[in-house]
Amino acid sequence: MKVAIVHDWFASKTGGETCVEQLLNLYPQADVFTLVEFLSEEERGFLDGHRVTTSFLQRLPGARKRYRSFLPLMPIAIEQLDVTGYDLVISTNSAVAKGVVTGPDQVHIAYTFSPIRYAWDLQETYLRESGITRGLKNIFARSILHYLRLWDTRTANGVDHFVAISHFIERRIRKAYGRSSTVIYPPVNLDRFALSHAREDFYVTMSRLVPYKRIPLIVEAFRAMPDRKLIVIGDGPDMEAARRLAGPNVVLMGRQPDAVVVSHLQRAKAFLFAAEEDFGIAPLEAQACGTPVIAYGKGGALETIRGHDGEGQTGVFFGEQTADAVVAAVEHLDARLHAITPEACRANAQRFSTERFRDEITRFVDAAMASYDREVDGRVSPPVMADPAMRPLIG
Repeated sequence: MKVAIVHDWFASKTGGETCVEQLLNLYPQADVFTLVEFLSEEERGFLDGHRVTTSFLQRLPGARKRYRSFLPLMPIAIEQLDVTGYDLVISTNSAVAKGVVTGPDQVHIAYTFSPIRYAWDLQETYLRESGITRGLKNIFARSILHYLRLWDTRTANGVDHFVAISHFIERRIRKAYGRSSTVIYPPVNLDRFALSHAREDFYVTMSRLVPYKRIPLIVEAFRAMPDRKLIVIGDGPDMEAARRLAGPNVVLMGRQPDAVVVSHLQRAKAFLFAAEEDFGIAPLEAQACGTPVIAYGKGGALETIRGHDGEGQTGVFFGEQTADAVVAAVEHLDARLHAITPEACRANAQRFSTERFRDEITRFVDAAMASYDREVDGRVSPPVMADPAMRPLIG
């Protein structure tokens, strides 16, 4: 079986690239297609041995630093990647990868991190945080996003099977495309994190400091709690805002090596997470260390954290992205710490292991290919979902 894996772009190794790494382990014969590839030497090891084909965007001046600004060109760039001749095409997509052109004799599975967030339900948030709220820039940006929505909806018809990374994204796919999907959670590398019972008197948050992660919000909350210490790991455009809000009880460490990250996750009293994420790997990494999580109670966090008081609890939720809500959640966690065990946190994280991902993806792909073979052989009539036996695996 000839396999092509199509990814939006390779600029750094984050959760999406970890999914590609696992897919390449499952399908070592696969070739890789992407818009641009600018991984550092230490990050790109998982691509070695695989042919990587990039688009014309790779060769444009300034692409390494400004590839995201080529958003209007991305639809046509992804459509120019030639995946003819492959039996199976797996796109890993949060932007345009699912728009790769496939034919009737190919099976296209879209592993979807999200429909294009800034073109759909987060459009207003994106425009506001980018400062594009009025004038010709606003009109131009809205026109581009309107075009992207039309293109995104049309290209959904070229996908045979959607796989969503969470039930939250399953609902977003249904809203954007009118398509059903199967939920297969992304892999979390639990082997990096050993269970720890040692707890020290500090809280930690770890993230890229970009607006939707709301790190300054957490920093602001701890300014109102001068007796509690917060450590912030990560860097990004919101670093200056975090510095302005930080009191003497907040330590901004910037980006840190993996060993430092793991050590802090293992020793922290709790991990804080204020973003509305599609899935959210960092809270699971904290739980893998036995550390409870204080999280904003929307999006993927509702599926990865047991945040309601009771047996098996692994954290607490706050209902609003405000400093006061974070303060109340920290106080609530303090009152519940006696009932939250490191073992419960670790057990919850193990539901999202790499082995579980590999098993579920393999079974899904095998079922999709078998269903296609039966259709081609004339043993079943389209649509594929007319076969009730496939419903547990094929969305």
